[in-house]
Amino acid sequence: MSHLSSQMVKTLLKPGNVGEPFVERLFFNHRPVLMFLFLAATLFFGYQASQVRPDANFEKMIPTYHPYIANYLNHKDDLKGLGNVVRISVESTEGDIYTAEFQSLFKQIHDELFYIPGIDRAALKSIWSPSVRWTEVTEEGLAGGPVIAATYNGSDEELEKLRSSVRKSGQVGALVANNFRSALIYAPLLDINPETGEPIDYQVFSERLETLVRDKYQSESVKIHITGFVKVVGDLIDGAGKVVVFFAMALVITLILLYAYSRCVRSTLVPLFCSVIAVVWQLGLLKTLGYGLDPYSMLMPFLVFAIGVSHGVQIINAIAHESTTGAGKELAARRAFRALYIPGIIALVSDGAGFASLMVIEIAVIQDLAVAASLGVAVIILTNLILLPVLMSYVGVRQRSGNTEPQAGDEQSNARIWHLLSGCTQKPQALVLIVLALGLSVLGLYESKGLKIGDLDAGAPELRPDSRYNLDNAFISENYATSTDIFVVMVQTAKDKCSDYRTLDAIDQLQWRLQQIPGVQSARSLVDETKQIMAGYNEGNIKWYSLNRNQALLDQASVYASPSSFNADCSLTPVMIYLNDHKAVTLQSVVTEAESFINEFKDVEDITFKLAAGNAGITAATNIVIEKAQYQMLFWVYSVVGILCLLTFRSFRTVLCILLPLALTSLLCQALMARLGIGVKVATLPVIALGVGIGVDYGIYIYSKLQAYLNAGQDLREAYFNTLKTTGKAVAFTGLTLGIGVGTWVLSPIKFQADMGILLTFMFVWNMVGALVLLPALAAMLIKRTPMDRA
Repeated sequence: MSHLSSQMVKTLLKPGNVGEPFVERLFFNHRPVLMFLFLAATLFFGYQASQVRPDANFEKMIPTYHPYIANYLNHKDDLKGLGNVVRISVESTEGDIYTAEFQSLFKQIHDELFYIPGIDRAALKSIWSPSVRWTEVTEEGLAGGPVIAATYNGSDEELEKLRSSVRKSGQVGALVANNFRSALIYAPLLDINPETGEPIDYQVFSERLETLVRDKYQSESVKIHITGFVKVVGDLIDGAGKVVVFFAMALVITLILLYAYSRCVRSTLVPLFCSVIAVVWQLGLLKTLGYGLDPYSMLMPFLVFAIGVSHGVQIINAIAHESTTGAGKELAARRAFRALYIPGIIALVSDGAGFASLMVIEIAVIQDLAVAASLGVAVIILTNLILLPVLMSYVGVRQRSGNTEPQAGDEQSNARIWHLLSGCTQKPQALVLIVLALGLSVLGLYESKGLKIGDLDAGAPELRPDSRYNLDNAFISENYATSTDIFVVMVQTAKDKCSDYRTLDAIDQLQWRLQQIPGVQSARSLVDETKQIMAGYNEGNIKWYSLNRNQALLDQASVYASPSSFNADCSLTPVMIYLNDHKAVTLQSVVTEAESFINEFKDVEDITFKLAAGNAGITAATNIVIEKAQYQMLFWVYSVVGILCLLTFRSFRTVLCILLPLALTSLLCQALMARLGIGVKVATLPVIALGVGIGVDYGIYIYSKLQAYLNAGQDLREAYFNTLKTTGKAVAFTGLTLGIGVGTWVLSPIKFQADMGILLTFMFVWNMVGALVLLPALAAMLIKRTPMDRA
């Protein structure tokens, strides 16, 4: 059939014609105005997007509403150095630390850190800090002084005094390595940069550590090792450039595959162009609303691009199909828009609502991710459901493209595939597929029992085991007795009662119980210092290394204790538990035992035990929130998507046909995470919600088209065969293309991105398989078919 003339298009689609909805007339009758508005918005949001900066904040990464974190924040000023801390270990590769050259260099590094904006200078600690002191028992009683004496001048005599002072300070294994070949600087961070009054810029701070410390002082004879939350974030942000490279790779792969699919340059470039515009709008909106991109949401622009491509392929496929009937550019675009804008909007609203369900997780970084994802979905409605068909109404599809005039061989090959898949609608085949799905569900349930909450590896699991950060962390863990993973129990009393015998005795019992747990290295508090001082009062006799019931002696001992062992008014005492690691199983054991102890002592008057501070305590609280939130999130995701599908299709059975394949994919994804040793945590929890949000698109598009053919009087198999030739073909292409695109992420040097690539590839492909195979099988068993069943 020849193309319809422009006049014929106007006649067929003039206002009042049957089947022409108001929305279609609104957009297509004002195309020039619409194009101008889109151009203006793109320029504005493009400028805004260029201003987006990495945004990371320590408190955004933690559940500030959890009781543990609330306790920590309430006493934050009394717990200097037990939250966001940087540790810098300076290693001598040519001997021990007791040389004039090493100590001179070490002092320079200590002083360099002192002047970096954002360092809590009052809490900065190393053997060069005046607050780090040694004590010993002499015939005249206790004696002591700063580890670095005022008389230190680098001479051999002073270095020997330093060696002796370090041994007597109790800092071996803490600020000095067990083998005396390195020393450590403990640098707590402020929340606000005192020079700018703004929150600490973690990327800038991390870069300063590299340029002012590592690059400046590291040499063949000295190695610098740096750990801390700010370095993890800094290294992830540094990897953002690699994320962009993989984004570009995915775009190129999509471009090649889309051209191979459509065999039309215009049909390839326009949907990609609109999807890129969606990403630009998303980033621009984030900047306009005051958001940035944190390390865990840096991958969100690609997911928006992926969703845009998914919907764009459906539009292009529909336009190409209409073109085969002889419709011209505008008419084909109008018809495609008319057929797809309702299921498209329903699918995208389902996506957005599913992503918004992440807001139930009271961790700011996940809530920001929910905002970013929801904004991305919202702009896709405009760029890919409206702008794309409008643009195609001008450019059209190439008449000899693979969609409009497929080659005979391809057509026959595809027909055989569609005929085979349409057999899923026959009850015998459908029953086999459903039984197979049930078997996979049982396997998924069994395997997912091994799914763990939190980190399953030492160091920073977001980075590769051989990354510089994890190597630095391994060095500190291996060479220092006191772990970098600290769990802190806060003991609150009345004013001036922290040294009360009842308080110290209760702390002593808590420490003993926690030290029996596998994974706990040691525990330290005011109790240990009091015992040491008690022994000192008695010529160092180990028999007196205990708590004395004489309150006057205990009060006197507290005078000699280090200031970090209690707060200014002696009403709060931190109990520091040093752990082997911050793995979920270790933290769970410590939390369980600590909670049990607290329940036993909850009725003791004037003594309150509170959990928890320290990096391990904060991680434990985060794990607890994540464990609870994962089920809440799944409930809300499936509830919201289910309700929207129910409102759309008015059939509970239809909802089951769409949601059950998604649920199977979610279950199998959890099993895959358990098998691969990927824990559920802040970085990975949103993946399942994102996978459901993207996967529901496939089901909605397929079922909408299937229902249209069923309403036209076709039997189920014929209706599904025709659905596969149009929508099903696009779904298969989209799932495979996006799976290949994110599959390249496994090569990323950032383990977080590699893990996301594995999980998203799995969900893209399995959601596609579920929509093409399991959905029609369920429809065969649940949906009433027409009397004429042409098996």
